Amino acid sequence: MKFLLSLAWKNLSRYRKRTVITAAALAVGLGLYLFMDAWLLGAETESERNLVWYETSSARILHEDYWDERDRLPLKYCIEDPEAVMAKLGEERIPSAPRTVFSAELVLRKDPFPEDGSLPVRVVALDPELDDGVFRLGETVEEGRRLRPGEEGILIGSWLARDIGAEVGYSLTMITRTRRGYYQTIDAEIVGILNCPNPAVNKGTAFIPLDTADRYLDMEGAVTEINLKFPERRDPDELAAEVESGLVPEFPGLRVKSWRDLAQDYLAFASMKKSATNVILLLVFVIAAVGVSNTMLMAINERTRELGMMRALGMKDSRITLAFLLEAGGIGLIGSVLGVAFGTALSYWIVTRGVDISGLIGDMDIGYRVQGIFRGAWNPGAMVTAFFFGIVLTVFIGFLSTRRALKRSITECLYR
Repeated sequence: MKFLLSLAWKNLSRYRKRTVITAAALAVGLGLYLFMDAWLLGAETESERNLVWYETSSARILHEDYWDERDRLPLKYCIEDPEAVMAKLGEERIPSAPRTVFSAELVLRKDPFPEDGSLPVRVVALDPELDDGVFRLGETVEEGRRLRPGEEGILIGSWLARDIGAEVGYSLTMITRTRRGYYQTIDAEIVGILNCPNPAVNKGTAFIPLDTADRYLDMEGAVTEINLKFPERRDPDELAAEVESGLVPEFPGLRVKSWRDLAQDYLAFASMKKSATNVILLLVFVIAAVGVSNTMLMAINERTRELGMMRALGMKDSRITLAFLLEAGGIGLIGSVLGVAFGTALSYWIVTRGVDISGLIGDMDIGYRVQGIFRGAWNPGAMVTAFFFGIVLTVFIGFLSTRRALKRSITECLYR
């Protein structure tokens, strides 16, 4: 075995150009794979974080009939006594915040806005004193200030403000329906503009105080949802089921949905996006495999006489095969080490600093819950997979090439 290892090492150093070309082809393929994997994983991780922090919370308590009509944002299916539910949650030390969500038509009149018209918006009524215990929306106020209880103020996203030409201090008029079905007009002054990392919040969502909405919408203290905050390392589905089992005996009409239930559309999109990206990654691997296969086949064909001489001197085919496999594995080891190093170097910047692509996509919603700056994430599992894949790939190709060459007779090998 020592002789075979020594022989493989001498062949690697003797055919330096071939070794470098093969290892480089493998390293480039593996490095690009790790780079794209880090970018995709970072987009998914940050999207999920922005969903929980700014849009869905860890889980949400809803009326059991609300879920089937959730896209219409109905006000008729409410949590009638949110204080009692939140008191129960407080006993379990689960942070909670009530909200009422409804749809409205934002009416624009020419002065001071650039043009007349109307725009559908999603309005979230929140408790300014409790909401920060679950969400991080207050941290994203870019201009103006946060909401205050009881005021007829409104927060809007930066994309929405840009689209309608609004600024802090402008007054907005919203037309909606109350809980009883009557039309209602709500006039509010813009007290702040948000620049949230979640584009879904920026482009079509407005926020008003909960008690103001309660007064205008005839809610009589009821809310459409209670949002919960769970520890980040715990399984939200498992905790949501535990909370629901504890609430149902006392509040039989309520259900608890985790953020994964609330973000089904996004998760379906992310799954589709990941499948498409996996196809690209597969093509990267195929390109690397073709490059390695080409150089390995050329190497075996160039050394057919050498192989025939080894057989003529009495070396068994199994030991010849092992010698070539050790040589191929050495090339794979070098290529894998370089590939992981190359991929790590490529990924370092996007993981630590991120890449600002706002100049490329502007305020376009690309599906992920990220805006402007894309950040990657380290994936040790992918690095280990890429490392061993490179070695296994070269050994496998070396085995096929050697086996093919050994099918020739000794005289044929020497003649070639």
